[in-house]
Amino acid sequence: MKISLFDALAQFGQLLQRRLFPALAEEIGPLSEKHSQVITVLSLIGMEGHLDGNSGGRGRPGQDRLRFARAFVAKAVFNLPTTNLLIQLLCSDAALRRICGWECAAEVPEKSSFSRAFKEFAQSKLPQRVHQALIEKTQKDRLVGHISRDATAIAARERVVKPAPAPVAKPKPPKARRKRGSPKPPEEMTRIERQQKMTLAEMLADLPRDCAVGCKTNSQGRKETWRGYKLHLDVADGQIPISAILTAASLHDSQVAMPLAKMTAERVTNLYDLMDSAYDCQWLWKHSEALGHVPIIERLKRGTGLVPMAPAEAERFKERTTVERVNARLKDEFGGRYVRVRGHAKIMAHLMFGLLVVTVDQVLRLAT
Repeated sequence: MKISLFDALAQFGQLLQRRLFPALAEEIGPLSEKHSQVITVLSLIGMEGHLDGNSGGRGRPGQDRLRFARAFVAKAVFNLPTTNLLIQLLCSDAALRRICGWECAAEVPEKSSFSRAFKEFAQSKLPQRVHQALIEKTQKDRLVGHISRDATAIAARERVVKPAPAPVAKPKPPKARRKRGSPKPPEEMTRIERQQKMTLAEMLADLPRDCAVGCKTNSQGRKETWRGYKLHLDVADGQIPISAILTAASLHDSQVAMPLAKMTAERVTNLYDLMDSAYDCQWLWKHSEALGHVPIIERLKRGTGLVPMAPAEAERFKERTTVERVNARLKDEFGGRYVRVRGHAKIMAHLMFGLLVVTVDQVLRLAT
C-alpha cells in the first residue's frame, strides 16, 4: 500500500517529536522551541546532498561548509540581525553549537570565515537550490488550488546604482508611420511583450538587479519610497512559498509576473492565479490562460477605481492574503527585515535562508 506524501510528512513530524528530540536532549541537553525548529528544518531539507564537505581551491583546506550552512539556517530561525550575534550565540549556546557541528566554543570560526562561506553559498545559489528541491519533494504531486503573487520591499544598505547615460545620437529624419496591423520593431516593444518569446533564463537575465529607489502606494493611499530591492513571491495555499525572484526596487511588479509564473509552473500544478491590480495587463491574462490556469486579477478603470468582481471570484480572491502573510513572517520572524549584506546575490541568499524556514514550517503545519 502506497503511503501519501502528507501521511509521510505527518509521520516525519511525529518521529521528530517522539524519538529524535528526546534522544538529542539526552545527548546535548535541554532543547528550546527554537532548537527544535532548527533541527526540524535541517532534517527535512537534506542540505548535505547539495554541497561538498570542503571548499576547493589552493591553500589551506576549507572548513566544513555544512556546519556554516546549518549556522545560517539557525540565524534565520533565531531572527538574528548580524553574523556577530550568531557567533556569540554559538559560543554561549552549547546545544545550538553542537546541532551545527562544533563541539566546543573554541572551534567556532571567526567572522571572516563565515563571510567567505556565505559568499560561496550566494554565488552557488545554495539556498535557492535547496528550496527548489524541497518544493519538488513535497509539492510536485500536489494539486494546488491557488497561487498568490505579490512583491514586497527589501531595504538595503548600499548605494543606488545609477543607469549609464545613453549616448547622444545624431538627429534622425522622421520615420514613416507604421501601418496598422504590422508588427512593432523590437526596440519599441515593452518588456512584457518581449517576454512572450523568451525562455525563463532569458527573462531572468533581462530583469534589472542593481540597487535602486522603489516607490509604492500603501494601504492608506500614501506613497512610500525605499532604497534597495523587491522580492517577488508565488505562494501556494497553506502559505507555502513556491518561487522567488529578487529585482531592483524600481521595477514594476508586472514585469516579473511572467518569469515567476513560468518558474512556478515548472514546479507545481495549480488552477488559479491571484494577482492585485498592479498585474492588470492583457498579456498577463493571456499568459495565465496559456498555462492552463484561471487568472483572477483586480481590474482598474480610470476615473472609477477597482471594478467589482463576480461573487465567486471575490471569494477566491480572499486567498491572496496568503502571500502577504508569508511576506510578513519572513520580515518579522526570519530575518527579512535585517538585511546587512550587500549585492543582489548575497541579499537573495539571505532571504532564501529565511524562506527555507518558512517553507518547512508551513509544509509540516499543512500535513499535521
